[in-house]
Amino acid sequence: MKIPELVLPAGNLEKLKTAVLFGADTVYLGGKEFSLRAYADNFTLEEIAMGLAFVRQYNKKVYVTVNILAHNRDLQQTPSYLEKLEEIQVDGLIVSDPGIIKLAQRYAPSIPLTLSTQANVSNYEAAAFYRDLGVKRIVLARELSLEEIQEIKQKVDIEIEMFIHGAMCVSYSGRCLLSHYMTGRSANYGACAHPCRYRYALVEEKRPGQYYPIEEDERGSYILNSRDLCLLEYVPRLMDMGIESFKVEGRMKSPLYVASVASVYRQAIDRYTTYREDFSANELNSWTEELTKTATRPFTNGFIEGESSLLQDINKEEKQERAEFCGIVRGYRSDKNMLKVEQRANFGPGDPLQLMVPGANILPLDLQELFDEELNLIDRARHPRQTVYIPYPESISEYTILRRG
Repeated sequence: MKIPELVLPAGNLEKLKTAVLFGADTVYLGGKEFSLRAYADNFTLEEIAMGLAFVRQYNKKVYVTVNILAHNRDLQQTPSYLEKLEEIQVDGLIVSDPGIIKLAQRYAPSIPLTLSTQANVSNYEAAAFYRDLGVKRIVLARELSLEEIQEIKQKVDIEIEMFIHGAMCVSYSGRCLLSHYMTGRSANYGACAHPCRYRYALVEEKRPGQYYPIEEDERGSYILNSRDLCLLEYVPRLMDMGIESFKVEGRMKSPLYVASVASVYRQAIDRYTTYREDFSANELNSWTEELTKTATRPFTNGFIEGESSLLQDINKEEKQERAEFCGIVRGYRSDKNMLKVEQRANFGPGDPLQLMVPGANILPLDLQELFDEELNLIDRARHPRQTVYIPYPESISEYTILRRG
């Protein structure tokens, strides 16, 4: 049985390190150009090199997205960018445009190519076409069932990667024009404004200003609001099928999200690798409860069982109680027995806090005292990215996540 590669998103260096420490085998990231997440922090070439140096310490990998659907003007700078990626030797490129594929083979010939889900591969002939074009791995369209995935896997000798967790697009594999026409921001240039998440109501042209809910709900209708994909329970079946890579969506999400999802899927993969038994109800419930602490919408299994009636969160279901990202551990002062924490949300003594330690359990934190950078006693950590100190009996890993709830 193949052990699938767990591929996590990295919107910046902090998230890259978090993903690796919490269980990712590989991270994927975008540069400042040619990436489909224009509003993520994204990476300069220098930062990509820094990320590579970090992951190499853990024998992990970095894939770089060059997956825009390119226009002529985009091709002028692409060769030099690809040459630089070849020079620093990233582990893979994620591409979707045939022209970019040709340029990558010319200017970064040693870097393996992964075909993005943007290419919409949904059948074995298309998979074979891209294999013959020189692509090593294909990220299949999200709109496929288990049977369709298995048939592609059996008929085409190519590595298969599939999304296993994260936000879904209302359009076919992300090809949506709503954002472009409503806001001038193109999804295929990584600038999607997510108008599918907006609240909609009906208006009749002769009655301007009079809005009628499409659903019987005073909040309006969320008819385009996709649920979040979660294929946790399918991990054993997908591993048995020989899927090479499990991918998580979310370069715009927080380090808390990255840590939580990486940790859960790492546990699930390792659990099935070791015991080859289906997950128990208690295991699934525990893992799912953890995932719901950071997800933004209710879960769906997408198209994995064929057509599903649970693709859209039409009624905008009430969110379960979420954990809040309060800070991240930056070190330990052994002379004072204190954790050095970089604050991300207002917190203080009396809050129900937890520490998410890389590779370990989630630990409760009974916070009774809090100190500022000069070790003055304070009642709350209030200022963005404020450095604070928390009394703690022992050193714990840097990049441990402090969360509330």
